[in-house]
Amino acid sequence: EPDVTIVSGLKDMSVFEGDDVTFRCQVSHENARDVEWKLQDVALQNNEMNEISVEKGKIHTLTLRKVTEQDIGTITFRVGPHISTA
Repeated sequence: EPDVTIVSGLKDMSVFEGDDVTFRCQVSHENARDVEWKLQDVALQNNEMNEISVEKGKIHTLTLRKVTEQDIGTITFRVGPHISTA
């Protein structure tokens, strides 16, 4: 299985409280496994507040809904040994 790398990393975002924010990270291969999103070192799951999806097979997205001050911090995207933060 080819080593999946990060082609385009996360970008820092600033939003207003109550807004949604979307982070995108592009990887080198489709159907990447061993993918993880974190906020302040806490693993995020796909639920009503966090939408985790994959667009066009290679673009992994995380949308945080109706952010609050508690959502301030570092977002981490990890695929295998490769990491991007914002």
